[in-house]
Amino acid sequence: MYPNLYFALKDLFGISLPYLRFINSFGFFVALSFIAAAIVLTKELMRKEREGLLHYREEMVWIGKPASPSELSLNFLLGFILGFKLVGLFTADSALTANIQDYLLSMQGSWAAGIIGGLLFAGLKFYEKNKQKLPQPQEKKVRIWPHDRVGDLTIYAFIFGFAGAKIFNSLETWSDFVRDPIGSLFSFSGLTFYGGLICAALAIWYYARKNGIGFWHLNDAAAPGLMLAYAIGRIGCQVSGDGDWGILNSAYITANTGKPVLAGPGEFSHALQQNSQVYLPQFGSLDKVPHLAIKAPSFLPDWFFAYTYPHNVIGEGAHILDCNTQYCSQLPIPVFPTPLYETLTCLGLFFILWSLRKRLRVPGTLFGVYLILNGVERFLVEHIRVNSTYNLFGFHPTQAELISFGLVVAGVLIYFNLKRQNKGLSSPEPAPGSDTRVE
Repeated sequence: MYPNLYFALKDLFGISLPYLRFINSFGFFVALSFIAAAIVLTKELMRKEREGLLHYREEMVWIGKPASPSELSLNFLLGFILGFKLVGLFTADSALTANIQDYLLSMQGSWAAGIIGGLLFAGLKFYEKNKQKLPQPQEKKVRIWPHDRVGDLTIYAFIFGFAGAKIFNSLETWSDFVRDPIGSLFSFSGLTFYGGLICAALAIWYYARKNGIGFWHLNDAAAPGLMLAYAIGRIGCQVSGDGDWGILNSAYITANTGKPVLAGPGEFSHALQQNSQVYLPQFGSLDKVPHLAIKAPSFLPDWFFAYTYPHNVIGEGAHILDCNTQYCSQLPIPVFPTPLYETLTCLGLFFILWSLRKRLRVPGTLFGVYLILNGVERFLVEHIRVNSTYNLFGFHPTQAELISFGLVVAGVLIYFNLKRQNKGLSSPEPAPGSDTRVE
C-alpha cells in the first residue's frame, strides 16, 4: 500500500522525495477522477453542440470595469489560504503535519505566507482588470456554450458531492457521528459515494436549469464520465488502503511474510482468536465477523481474492515486523479487495456506455442505463463488503444496497418512460431554444 506518493515513488522507482509525503494517494486519485470526468463531459457536450442538440446562451457582461471589492476580497482569501497552508506544510512542526488531513482542517499554518499570498493574488487581479479598464465601461453580449461551463459544473460537483458524501456517511455511522459530530463531518476520511452522487446531482440539476442547459442531454453527457471517475476513485481506495475493502476470505490467513497463504484446518478460527483485539471492537463478537471461503483459481494470483493491505493508511490490523514508519499495519486475515473489483468492473461499464452514447437517440436513456449498471454493480459488490446494516422488516440491507436498488428502479423508470414519450425518435431533432422534447 502507498498512503502517499512518497512511498509509491520510493518503492517503485527508488526515488526519495520527502515533500511528496504531503500528497496522499487517495486524494491524488480523487483529483484525477474529477479531471477525467471533466474531460469526458467536455468532449460529449461539444459533440452534442456540433450535432445541434445543445445551444449557446447569450449573456450580457461588463467589459472595462476595474476590479470590484468582492473580486479583490475573493482573490485575497484564495491566496491567503494557499500561502497559509502550503508554506505551512514545510515550515510547521512535523508533528503537526504528520496527518495531512487533520493539518488542512486545523488553524495551523504560516500567517506571514498567507498574508503575502493574499496580497499577491489580489494584486494580480487588480493589475489584470486595470490593464483592461476602459474610460467608459461597456456592456457586451457574449455567447456561452454548455461546454464553457464545465469548470463551474466540476466545482459544484466537488463541493456538493463532498458535503453529501460526509452527510450520508454520518447517517451510516451514526454512533461515531453522535460521539464526535464536528470531527466526523470535518474529516477527509469516511466518504459515502452515493451520498455524494445524490447531492451533486441535485446541485447540477439546479445549475443546469438556471443556465438553460437541457437536463437530459447533460445527464447523458455526464454518464460515461461519472462511471470513469468512480473507477479511478476506487484506485485511490485500493492503493491507500482506506478501509473500504471486503469481508474476510476465510480460505486464507496472513503469513509472517505478509502474504496470503491457504489456511489449514482450524487456522482461520485460531487467527481470529489470536487477533481478537482487531475484530472485537468492530464486530462485537468473533462469531459475528463476516467471512467467505473462496480459493483463487490457478490462473489468478492469491491476492486477487485475499489481500492483506500492508501499510494501510488507517492503521488497521496487526503490526508489521521490523517496520518503523508511520504506516506499519496489515490485516492478520486477508480480505476481498473490493475496490480492485469495482475499478475493473466500472472501467468495463465505462466502455459500454461510451459505445452506446451515439446509439441511444432518446435524451436521458443513456443516463437511465448508467443508473441501472451502476446500481447493479454496487448492489452485487455489497454482498462481500464490510458495511453497517439496517433492520427493515426482518431484512438487513446496507445503505448502499438500499440506494443502489433505488437507482436501478429509477434507471428502469427513466429509460422506459422517456422511450415511451419519444416513441419513434430515431435521429436527433433539435428545436430552437431547446435541446430535448422531454423536460
